[in-house]
Amino acid sequence: MRCEICGKKIIGSPVKTKIESSIMLTCQQCAKFGKVQREAPKPRKRTPMKRVQRRREPSEEVVENYNSLIREAREKKSWSREELAEKLYEKASVINRIESGKMVPDIKLAKKIERTLNIKLIEKLDDTRPEDMSSSASRGATIGDIARIKRG
Repeated sequence: MRCEICGKKIIGSPVKTKIESSIMLTCQQCAKFGKVQREAPKPRKRTPMKRVQRRREPSEEVVENYNSLIREAREKKSWSREELAEKLYEKASVINRIESGKMVPDIKLAKKIERTLNIKLIEKLDDTRPEDMSSSASRGATIGDIARIKRG
């Protein structure tokens, strides 16, 4: 078990500490930053279980040059913005804002535009998790990672 303030591994039992109306499990050292409630119960031993890795859905993102792709495909079909808007069941002002780059279409709208204009607007992002990048992230973020603790 790790301290919820500093993230260090707690040797022995954690201390249940109330810090600004939040109750946290801390190490002895970080317990001084709040009011000790009572000793936290010792963690139960877990029976070993096989971890099941969940399949993550790939993330999707609209390509950077979406506005020019949409405009070029629309002009190729000789459609006006109003005609494209009608086919998508959207307002012409939405198409105008998308083509001018003032608005990025959400994934649902981008898929409708892809089907209607027969173009590719959505790219799948690789499934690299940010927490895989650093070893410290594997333990999870703690308050100590976010806030500076004033010592003294």
